[in-house]
Amino acid sequence: MPRRLGGVHTVAVLSLKGGVGKTTVALGLASAALRRGARALVGDLDPQGNATATLDPPLTEATLVEVLETPRRAVLDRAIAPSAWSEDLDVLVGCEELELLNEPGSSGRRLDNLARALDELHDNPPDQRPYELAILDCPPSLGRLTRSALMAADSALLVTEPTMYAVAGAERALEAIETIRAEHNPNLRPAGVLVNRLRVRSYEHQYRVGELREAFGRLVMPTAIPDRLAIQQAQGACMPIHEWTSPSAQEIALTFNMVLAKILRSDRAGRHRLAREASEGELETEPETTSEFPATPAYAEPETG
Repeated sequence: MPRRLGGVHTVAVLSLKGGVGKTTVALGLASAALRRGARALVGDLDPQGNATATLDPPLTEATLVEVLETPRRAVLDRAIAPSAWSEDLDVLVGCEELELLNEPGSSGRRLDNLARALDELHDNPPDQRPYELAILDCPPSLGRLTRSALMAADSALLVTEPTMYAVAGAERALEAIETIRAEHNPNLRPAGVLVNRLRVRSYEHQYRVGELREAFGRLVMPTAIPDRLAIQQAQGACMPIHEWTSPSAQEIALTFNMVLAKILRSDRAGRHRLAREASEGELETEPETTSEFPATPAYAEPETG
């Protein structure tokens, strides 16, 4: 199901391993969006529901479970609620029952229902200012929920920690993303690989970041999220990191600003390229090797220059 080139930008935040801080990154992007003055929506596809708990919306009559079963505007209206952070940040509420929908494999039925639901928001914007950004917090697996998010997304941000398994995990995730791009969502673009919980003075962490950069080149974000207690403190207080008043929190907030800016900048560049190729009659015949997700052998080639 092709995605529109206009309207809200949707970014899927994913990982293949639990505990790497994926939800922290999704919430950091939401905080950065608020700082930019953008109206945003967080879709909590992770059955653990940590994003929903931190954003603390009021109780809703429906959740993402009902939206994935019936992607109609009336159901969406019952599953979306304002966050405690700001009237400009809403939550598409998650719940534990989402795990029942997270069967493995890429051929589960209704895989495109989340994309249809977001299109409903595009076609019939809410009474308030329309959303400019949708952030999809995926579960730490490549089951139906993550694949549904990738089918609905304009870009995909892979979160990892600087460990010895980071390269292998990132490679598997990027291969899955490329499969979704090739088979279902040709407008899906890479937001990059973001390293979280980096300890700058750790030789081991610096070595693993070097491995990631050698393997994936420019797909690795030029900035990483440092390992700071301020993140847990802000989340425990159900506050955006941009509002937590400590020097380390401000350092982290600045990093999220840069990550969000890079996501939106690459999106604009990608849409201009797609529009140009469509006008030249090249969009349908573009060879797969020109994708920003290189073929698997190219992952081993270090970046030059």
